[in-house]
Amino acid sequence: MDHFMQAAIAEAQAGLDEGGIPIGSVLVHRGVILGRGHNRRVQQGSAILHGEMDALERAGRQSAQVYREAVLYTTLSPCAMCSGAILLYGIPRVIVGENRSFMGEEALLRARGVHLEVLQEARCIALMQAFIARHPELWHEDIGKTG
Repeated sequence: MDHFMQAAIAEAQAGLDEGGIPIGSVLVHRGVILGRGHNRRVQQGSAILHGEMDALERAGRQSAQVYREAVLYTTLSPCAMCSGAILLYGIPRVIVGENRSFMGEEALLRARGVHLEVLQEARCIALMQAFIARHPELWHEDIGKTG
């Protein structure tokens, strides 16, 4: 497995260990991790700190050129909010750990020219499936699903 996806999985595990949702992400530019993050909605009482958003925030302000050369690794298919950030900053490539637990806005990203690679990584699937089984209400809150 790619060491950048391993870093994203480590972030997902950190989120779970903190009592949050196990989704992790890293933003990579020219082989260097600029920012790493995980879903911190529970821990921070945040409405927006999904793993991808946290990684982008922790990467700090970057030039448009850096974003246009970057790769975003995420353990789970990006939701509408995170996909919007990917499109806004022109990130051309996204490596997704899995999309079985949740199918985000992959069609939109592809339609807008983003190269997506979905790995169906066993560790990503196992983390999410176990979490969803234990905390369905928190999972539904995270993806904006009612009932």
